[in-house]
Amino acid sequence: MEPSFKPIDISFPVPKHPYMNFHAHLTPFGKCTMVHLTTTNIGDSEASLPPLGSFVYAMPDIRNDREVVSTALANSGSSIDYATRVAKILARKTKQPVYVGCSMNFAGLTAEEEMEGLTVAIDHIMQKWPRIT
Repeated sequence: MEPSFKPIDISFPVPKHPYMNFHAHLTPFGKCTMVHLTTTNIGDSEASLPPLGSFVYAMPDIRNDREVVSTALANSGSSIDYATRVAKILARKTKQPVYVGCSMNFAGLTAEEEMEGLTVAIDHIMQKWPRIT
């Protein structure tokens, strides 16, 4: 993979919640990729944009394809679970180290809606991934 400092931007409405948008920036650095994730509500002003959130590093285990090692580099409340989950999924699917910054906020959604939103987000990211590998 060739390093690039130009992120690939992804943005789409969260399923079943057209007032909430999901945003991602993917930046390949050759042997690893940095991913930043957030959600915003339509109509939010610049002042109400979410904080940076949690930051997690994950890498696949070279001995076992199903295992992923991860560590939190910055922990910010509720976003640590999303950051860790996304980092592990992407590291397993791409077979390369991934840094994930996450400030997604699914407040007001049910657990099923959160999981559906996360699944769709991973699908959108993986659709863009071949362009950067």
